Amino acid sequence: MIVCPNCNHSNPDGAVQCEACYTPLPATTNCPSCGANVQADAAFCGQCGFNLRTPTSSPPIAPTVAPNMEVPPLVPPDPIPEYEPTEVTPPLPSKPPEEVGLPATEVAIPTPPPVVEEPAPLPVPAIEEPAPPPAIEEPAPVMTAPPPPITAARTQLQQVTAKLIHVQTDRQIELPFNLSVIHIGKPNDRIPPDIDVSGFPNSEVVSRVHADIRVEGEGYYIEDIGSSNGTYINNLPLLPGNRHRLRPGDRISLGKGDMVTFLFQQS
Repeated sequence: MIVCPNCNHSNPDGAVQCEACYTPLPATTNCPSCGANVQADAAFCGQCGFNLRTPTSSPPIAPTVAPNMEVPPLVPPDPIPEYEPTEVTPPLPSKPPEEVGLPATEVAIPTPPPVVEEPAPLPVPAIEEPAPPPAIEEPAPVMTAPPPPITAARTQLQQVTAKLIHVQTDRQIELPFNLSVIHIGKPNDRIPPDIDVSGFPNSEVVSRVHADIRVEGEGYYIEDIGSSNGTYINNLPLLPGNRHRLRPGDRISLGKGDMVTFLFQQS
């Protein structure tokens, strides 16, 4: 089943627009895991929980070595020769010059340089640090009462306003903000209209009691209350008893032939 995002009506699978409010329905597809019917922009399947956005598997990476290339065999390294210790002959003791037969020479012993005494360092006078400034006592905070809150009066300019623009004559009609139900039609003895369309061209296609606009909070809803030629929203028929929430730019046609048409605007 496909649920309408406008009126939550359950529609059969494969439906293009809602059976209740004629709103276009989102496109659907089948879950690749369980085959259930899900929306095309869904992230997970509502039946089996399958992740519909799982990336496809990447192609296998081709080997870097050609299959017909011959790989040379591995050659083991040369063995490390074993270390053989060698005998070291100790040096022979030297003989004095008399025993060797050489003439003895006098060796001059250098005299050490005189020691120069360094002068004593001069005393450094002590620098007195300045006394810290006296601490300034901060005055105690004075407790004052908070100012009263400013309440701005809600004016008519701050309220949400809506209007209807007649397409054929470019005439604008502001919807009354103090009414919860606004009647659209022509003068009659049963329900006098709040918006009288008898002065517009081709008003003969409009019933005396044609449609109502209901105001709920900041939302505006239109419904057909049994007109003879029907009410159309964006060229789709509005069944009697069904409500449609108006959005800026919606096209409202009273009667067939799109001869008495209004554009809904909200600010």
